[in-house]
Amino acid sequence: MSAVAVSGTGVVTARRALLIAGILLVAANLRGAITSVGPLLETIRRDEGMSAGQAGLLSALPLLTFAVFSPQVPRLARRVGMERSLWLAMVTLTAGILLRSVPVTGLLWLGTVLLGMSIAVGNVLLPALLKRDFPDRVAPMTSLYSVTMGLVGALVSGFAVPLAGTLSGGWRMALGCTAGLALVTVAVWGPQVFHRSSTPVNVVTPSDTARRTPWRSALAWQVTAFMGLQSFGFYIVLAWFPTILHSQGASEESSGWLLLVLQVLGVSMSAVIPLVANKLPDQRLLAAGGSLLSFTGYLGLLLAPGLAVLWVVIVGLASGVCFVLALLFFTLRSADSYSAATLSGMAQSFGYLFATLGPVVFGALHDATNGWVAPMIMLLAAASVQSCFGFGAGRNRVV
Repeated sequence: MSAVAVSGTGVVTARRALLIAGILLVAANLRGAITSVGPLLETIRRDEGMSAGQAGLLSALPLLTFAVFSPQVPRLARRVGMERSLWLAMVTLTAGILLRSVPVTGLLWLGTVLLGMSIAVGNVLLPALLKRDFPDRVAPMTSLYSVTMGLVGALVSGFAVPLAGTLSGGWRMALGCTAGLALVTVAVWGPQVFHRSSTPVNVVTPSDTARRTPWRSALAWQVTAFMGLQSFGFYIVLAWFPTILHSQGASEESSGWLLLVLQVLGVSMSAVIPLVANKLPDQRLLAAGGSLLSFTGYLGLLLAPGLAVLWVVIVGLASGVCFVLALLFFTLRSADSYSAATLSGMAQSFGYLFATLGPVVFGALHDATNGWVAPMIMLLAAASVQSCFGFGAGRNRVV
């Protein structure tokens, strides 16, 4: 083998490694800016004079932004390319996190909208990027990036309260710390923007076999419903479980650590489920079973709150199963990167629009009833319906 060939192979390997590192860093930014809010929500609520409904709206605002912006992401990627879209998203994410940390009430909301827009780009484009650049390694790459996303999100939520108590800026400085990771990602992802060619392979474009819109597909709507319902439950858990646990006698710090445990358990499932799902003829039992496991955890927390740690473990395992399956469905149920992007955009638009209601309605029900029974019954009903849609979305078909 010639020296030139060896050199060329080394360059390709280095670029591949840099691409994987960039993907993992982008994934690492897709939860932390959101999960850091839940453990601090009561503190933010007191400092800003918010009602429970307003606090729920603050925690749900990124989801509403996902819903509005996600359908526009494939169009943005077709115009400027996936690499450039992701880089711009990380720049905007940095700005949003910093703005949210400025002690001006209006900027808290504006920064939250900006970071929501940025995360929407990553949510939609990462499955399409994997479908394009790792067509034979979709399952392990999905496992890798979902584990990274979940682990960083869990760590950020776990350290949010201790950081707020230690840093001079309190909860604002604790939320602002995640901007550092976004800045690192801007630097590492830069070569994907400036050193890759501008040929059409870098842009999300439809193939001749993938021009059919997912909006008329029953399977696409089942994937969307599963995505929405699992997000509905998960973001309620992120926003309100620490408060529920605190009301049952746990300290704020302990509640934050229990939320960390819940998310770490979800990460463990994110590592395993894609590899298991890829070997099965379909994913119907996994999707329905994970949903019913969530139901069990919610019911246990309602009926036997003294065993809160057990129910946190169960909900954590179930949330990991359902979340990573929702991500995996974008690639398993699509024919190519364009189909993956459009299905991802559709599912995340309508799915997150529905999920936006979760923290808000949950908080409003708590205000109206002065208790957790009615909100938890709503959560139980959502998990039941989710199991039905998961059974449909898990069929071995392509949109």
